[in-house]
Amino acid sequence: MIVEDQESVAAMLMDPAAYGETGPVQTIETHISRIFLVGQRAYKIKRAVKLPYVDFSTPVLRLAACEKEVELNSKTAPGLYLGVRRITRETGGKLACDGSGKLVDAAIEMVRFDQSKLLDRMAIGGELTPALMTAVARMIVRYHRGAPEIHNGSGFSNLSGVLDINEAGFATSNVFEGAEIKAFTGIFRTALARHRELLDRRSAAGKIRRCHGDLHLRNICLFAGEPCLFDCIEFNDQIASIDVLYDLAFLLMDLWHRGFPELANLVANRYLDEADDEDGFILLPFFMAMRAAVRAHVTATQIEEGNADSDRLITEARSYFELARTLLQPRPPRLIAIGGLSGSGKTAVAEALAAHVGAPPGARIVESDRIRKAMHGVPAETKLPDRAYRPDVSDRVYREMAWRADLILSEGGSVVADAVFDRPGDRD
Repeated sequence: MIVEDQESVAAMLMDPAAYGETGPVQTIETHISRIFLVGQRAYKIKRAVKLPYVDFSTPVLRLAACEKEVELNSKTAPGLYLGVRRITRETGGKLACDGSGKLVDAAIEMVRFDQSKLLDRMAIGGELTPALMTAVARMIVRYHRGAPEIHNGSGFSNLSGVLDINEAGFATSNVFEGAEIKAFTGIFRTALARHRELLDRRSAAGKIRRCHGDLHLRNICLFAGEPCLFDCIEFNDQIASIDVLYDLAFLLMDLWHRGFPELANLVANRYLDEADDEDGFILLPFFMAMRAAVRAHVTATQIEEGNADSDRLITEARSYFELARTLLQPRPPRLIAIGGLSGSGKTAVAEALAAHVGAPPGARIVESDRIRKAMHGVPAETKLPDRAYRPDVSDRVYREMAWRADLILSEGGSVVADAVFDRPGDRD
């Protein structure tokens, strides 16, 4: 709920003279922030809200959140975040930026970038390509590798805390009936219990890190020609201290919800190709469902705040709710092997099939060519010398393929195996 009137602050920020500019000021609003665009700059304030998962109810809390946002996001988007401006009330009641009077609010100063380079806008325009999403997946792997490990609690308790936040969010909404919320949360608790052992193993292995926490298409942009993450969760460390695959799952869910299952599958596979995180693959449907549930209750919260576009938001909240239920539906494991000589198109077939095999985000593609190149420490696009295809090397590649496929299938996941399979022993 909104706990403080910020209209005087908004009025000041709508005046281009406040920035020493003369052009028009444009605004963008979300459920927890307002952004003012003028000239080559963007100024972002936190909305004075107090919700189960975020508290921006006082100027001091908003200033601290702004400072933390700049600190965290400067690591993933260098050059985009410029600093924090204190908004003060001076003698006579006039508001000023960085004055000596009483603090009334705070604004983050950023470089203004082309909004058409936000990946959600690019998705609408049909501009998301496999090459771009491969670059995004690799960028996220690098980010997760550098993120600090968190060892407070177990993997199970970490996700249980996320479900607690989800349930508190649904409790404040009038969009969903009490009975359906009870059934919905019960399904999630059952799924969480089923994955308890694996979640705890991953926690012990350092897979819980201080992540982005809000990793969907709208928080990825092309900046200076490269994909970068911005606008991470700064206001609640619990929400962002999560399994790295739960962080990734927001992007996968967003792509799936927008009707891009092939790209969701591609991002999942390219991430796992780089991250060596096969044991977590089976968790992705559950993690995606949790992300859909988050979007459902956050969208419902916007309705409770009196948003004028309530009919659209109700439809959107329900679509996320139904997606979450769909994602939790069990699917039988499947193994599909695709063989053929180099250049025969088997990889294209594998990639076309994978999104439609098994539970979302689809099947894990176990590809001999990528495994072979990873063994030699080179990117998948690199051409290897002939010696990399000796029989003894191929034996290692096929053993690795079999190990990965067995691991995923034994946990209930699906696999598309992509290799030449020219030797009878490799097909058995």
